[in-house]
Amino acid sequence: MGIDTVYEREQQDGGEKGIPGRLQSRVVISRCGAYSLHVPVCPAEWGLIYQATKYGYTHLSAGDLLRDERKRPGSQYGELIENYIKEGEIVPVEITISLLKRAMDQTMAANSQKNKFLIDGFPRNEDNLQGWNKTMDGKADVSFVLFFDCDNEICIGRCLERGKSSGRSDDNRESLEKRIHTYLQSTKPIIDLYERMGKVRKVDASKSVDEVFEKVVQIFDKEG
Repeated sequence: MGIDTVYEREQQDGGEKGIPGRLQSRVVISRCGAYSLHVPVCPAEWGLIYQATKYGYTHLSAGDLLRDERKRPGSQYGELIENYIKEGEIVPVEITISLLKRAMDQTMAANSQKNKFLIDGFPRNEDNLQGWNKTMDGKADVSFVLFFDCDNEICIGRCLERGKSSGRSDDNRESLEKRIHTYLQSTKPIIDLYERMGKVRKVDASKSVDEVFEKVVQIFDKEG
């Protein structure tokens, strides 16, 4: 459903101390069933974040960045993002990439050694993928894709349970069903593309937290 992408950005010779030179990146994308799912919805998220941290990656959630921008006073994108999220639609790629790039740049500016990233919830469609390729050409390469596969009704149930305390406007059945439709139409083809490239690592996210965590650990231990 969602995507978690790990980017490794390495300085090459020629960059000033503390300032990135030309960047090379290593990417891991993760997907959960019908759309970007977080801790209560896709229990693998815990294992994913833990393993990312273990291997020195910084976890960034595209969805969280969008929601934070939506709430930021004076944001030029706030109302637009709110409308897209409520309707279960995908936010324009230019907005999402600009927020991701800003977060990555800020992380590296604070610590040049923090040059590896796991990005959750991106790309979600062909437009996202093309926009990312255009912006990060020569800087990022997809290492593998974590596909958290989960039955849609289980996903909806987890989201509805999350909605009791999340305060998210999209944690309702109508929005969730719209997002599943969007996933099948726009996001699943991206998974299929990477599967044809031999880069998909599938995890059964309908299982218990411990079982999913164990599988994620195995994948990260192997892939590094």
